[in-house]
Amino acid sequence: MTVAPSPVAAPERRRVRTSARDLAQIAVFAALIAALGLPGALYLGGTAVPITFQTLGVMLAGAILGARKGALSVLLLLVLVAAGLPLLSGGRGGLGVFVGPSVGYLIGWVLGALVIGWFTARLLPRYRILPALGATALGGIVAIYLVGVPVFAAITGTPLGVAIAGSAIFLPGDIVKVVVTVLVAKGVHRAWPGLIEPRPRPWTRAAAEAAAR
Repeated sequence: MTVAPSPVAAPERRRVRTSARDLAQIAVFAALIAALGLPGALYLGGTAVPITFQTLGVMLAGAILGARKGALSVLLLLVLVAAGLPLLSGGRGGLGVFVGPSVGYLIGWVLGALVIGWFTARLLPRYRILPALGATALGGIVAIYLVGVPVFAAITGTPLGVAIAGSAIFLPGDIVKVVVTVLVAKGVHRAWPGLIEPRPRPWTRAAAEAAAR
């Protein structure tokens, strides 16, 4: 006698596969962010916060994996750093990193990936260049600076206005990273649609529902 498969078996298997794929993607992007630290760190103008390529990895994680998986990939990296692995630029690692002047930027990485991923889901499936540049800049620059600069000022005793002015040294490089992220993400989403589930903007969805009535 042949027993018909349970109707819940296939969805369960699908959830397991999706979970395994998600974990693999999170691990791959955590490794990517770590690898982008291998060229080292550059300190300009006497700032205590280094210029690195790792912010590019954070932006790519949000733009390619989305808010949840992108943020989790950053969190995974930071957990490994806290465990003592030298995965930050310049071979930095350990709990001491999280009491230094750059800790606000590390926390800002998580927020940045969340913001980029949230907006990217609302730009798909078309992912137009100009809106994507704005969304990526909002997460990859504004959100990260919003946490990083005040924390840097508090830890170093620097006046907030001076800290804000000093952060301008990072802007040219970060703008280049935003452009690179958008160009790479556009190609990835064209080649592998579905990495991020599109989430229409509320006003777009309401207009579509009204047209369907």
